[in-house]
Formats: sequence, structure tokens, C-alpha cells
Amino acid sequence: MSTFTKRLRSEIEYIGLTQKEFAVKAGIKKRTLDGYLRAQQSMPPADTAVKIASALGLSVEYLVTGKEYRQTVDISQYLQFRDLLDDLSVLPPETLEPIKAVIKAFAQKKRGK
Repeated sequence: MSTFTKRLRSEIEYIGLTQKEFAVKAGIKKRTLDGYLRAQQSMPPADTAVKIASALGLSVEYLVTGKEYRQTVDISQYLQFRDLLDDLSVLPPETLEPIKAVIKAFAQKKRGK
């Protein structure tokens, strides 16, 4: 699996959309997206890469090389969670999983999913 495919899959999962929802958001056909996620097509043409990156809030450079991170994220909005993240970082995976599930359920409810 190409690094582009891995990053694309990871970023779609991160934003919490289904592949179909993401394809609509990016303005591409689901079949086209499926090709990139299954690594049948290793790299999209530039216009498609721009659509995908834009829908993810990333640069094309990051998707291709992994050397740049989210352009549209303002880290200052997350500073309020620093103490919580510090506490979560010391918990074992078996404790984190149910916590993550509860947070995800509340967030999805808030987003209306």
C-alpha cells in the first residue's frame, strides 16, 4: 500500500466520514476514491489531488510526502485540552478504548450522525 493511500485512508477516518460521504464532499466519484484507497491507482491527477486535499483541510504536499501537516487547524483551539491529553497519555490501551468510544458517540450525536 502506498504512503499516499495510507495517509488518505487515515485522514478520512480521522474526520469521521464514510468513504461515500467523503467522495461527495471532495466532489469525486466513490469509485474513483475506492481506486485510491485500494491502491489500484497510486496517485490521482493534480486536479483530483487538490479536491481530495481541500476536502481534508490538508495540502497536496502532505498527502503525497507526509512532510507537512494540517494547514487549516489552529492549534490554539486545542490548548484547553492539554491537561486532559496529558492524563489520557498515561492510561493503558484497554482503558482508553472505552473512553474513546464514549467521546466518539457524544461527538457523533452532536454532529447529527
